[in-house]
Amino acid sequence: MITDFCIIDPDAPDDLELAALVREIIGRVADKWTMLALETFGEHGKLRFTRLGEMMGGISQKMLTKTLRQMEADGLLKRTVYPVVPPRVDYELTELGLSLGAAFCGVWIWAEQHRETITAARKAFQERTD
Repeated sequence: MITDFCIIDPDAPDDLELAALVREIIGRVADKWTMLALETFGEHGKLRFTRLGEMMGGISQKMLTKTLRQMEADGLLKRTVYPVVPPRVDYELTELGLSLGAAFCGVWIWAEQHRETITAARKAFQERTD
């Protein structure tokens, strides 16, 4: 059986709870900022809030805070607060976050393999609609 483009064990009972979780996780992590955060943490490891924002570029402090809190709530991110003045907080991906980042590498590979086809399709579409 094929569900949401994934091949599922045909002998497994339908799991509506799992399907709902998958849709929820995709909705949360497929946004621009979560994907950029995953990529940035994957490349640079442990980061402080301000440095992460600088590396991601163009993200407001409010949106960065929201993104990091959601990632932490989903178990993708570990937040470590150090009892120093001024306060120091480090963020890093958990094993779960690292594994999700690895899963999304497939999208990068797919885009690389199909770049020319996508570019040609976009150009053809633009020519048809002009």
